[in-house]
Amino acid sequence: MRWLYSGLWYLALPLVLRRLKRRAQKAPAYGERIAERFGDVPARAEQPLWIHAVSVGETVAIAPLVKLLRKRQPDLPILLTTMTPTGAERVDALFGRDRLVSHHYCPYDLPHAVNRFLDRIQPRGLVVVETELWPNIVSACADRDVPVLLANARLSEKSARGYQKMGVLSRPMLQQLSCIAAQNKTDAGRFSQLGVADDKLVVTGSIKFDIAVPEQLTPAAQQLRAHWGETRPVLVAGSTHEGEESVLLRVYQTLLAKHPDLLLVLVPRHPERFDAVAKLIEESGLQGCRRSQAQQPDTNTQVYLGDTMGELMTLYAAADLTFVGGSLIERGGHNPLEPAALAKPVLMGAHVFNFAVICDALEAAGGLRSVDGESELQAAVSDLLAQPEQAAQQGAAAAAFVKANQGALEHLYQLVDQTCLTGRT
Repeated sequence: MRWLYSGLWYLALPLVLRRLKRRAQKAPAYGERIAERFGDVPARAEQPLWIHAVSVGETVAIAPLVKLLRKRQPDLPILLTTMTPTGAERVDALFGRDRLVSHHYCPYDLPHAVNRFLDRIQPRGLVVVETELWPNIVSACADRDVPVLLANARLSEKSARGYQKMGVLSRPMLQQLSCIAAQNKTDAGRFSQLGVADDKLVVTGSIKFDIAVPEQLTPAAQQLRAHWGETRPVLVAGSTHEGEESVLLRVYQTLLAKHPDLLLVLVPRHPERFDAVAKLIEESGLQGCRRSQAQQPDTNTQVYLGDTMGELMTLYAAADLTFVGGSLIERGGHNPLEPAALAKPVLMGAHVFNFAVICDALEAAGGLRSVDGESELQAAVSDLLAQPEQAAQQGAAAAAFVKANQGALEHLYQLVDQTCLTGRT
């Protein structure tokens, strides 16, 4: 079956390249380093640990593991791969000064590209973050006796159905994995139902709980609030997608009647949308300014566009209320644990299937409020602004929930060491 999958990949390649070209028109970085996507990377003498993270979210999630590996095994070379330029930028921002941590784009799942890539990097093991499994990559690693560990693994009910429908392709791939470190028992159960042996399944919890709040974050947030107005209420909406900013702007305009000094901070998920969101703010008739242009809101500014990369957590830290995007639309939601760890009240829409278990537990703990649509979002923000004590209690509950669930990072480190590193040279 994999030969048919590979054949379809080759047939689809012109469409893939056309899509890459279109994306490069909006985000030029997509047009760079294209040869890497076909496995054309420099040959390496050392054997790195290969860690694959799709984009920004997965890179941020796995960064604590990389830092722990560098601390405990300082001579270990690490190769991080991503599929997106934003992921590449995050790797550079986090590890650009570390000579033993490098970045390439992950090759397309074409047999010749995968084999060329593996021939040149000779990895001692592969750690795949969350869900980014590719049949030819997994199979080629198995053929070369390169262990593959699926880290922080999650599998939604929808994804599990997709794997089940393609069982003739997905089942052999899953059985070739060396270990699956699942986020919870529900995810582990879904992998088991798809044919993964129990001795390959380990429930570690989610490493996203192991958030280390940087020391410099608090003073940076305090500096922002000094610019914005320390007594001015601030709503930060992070990782927003098309269709969500327009809702947030309408909600904001309604809230102005009772909260005329409210500041809305919009942080779109993808940088190629920054200009479009800036135009949307302008067309709404609201007074806005952009962080990328070193502009700071004054008393007349109503909407602040966080159009920079790597600063979302700092902006969350400066908020009174937070909204996590990708959840008002059927995107599946993004990680609510960063604002939760900062003791901020968290609001999310109803579409959180990517983080369903975490969101359900966070809501049950009193740290998250789920809203179904525009009117409920407006009501929730209005309630929390009118009742700051309730907002503080929700934020405290969110932080306590994160702290109570930490510890997965150490467990994952031990699994990576045992599966990919011990006894391998």
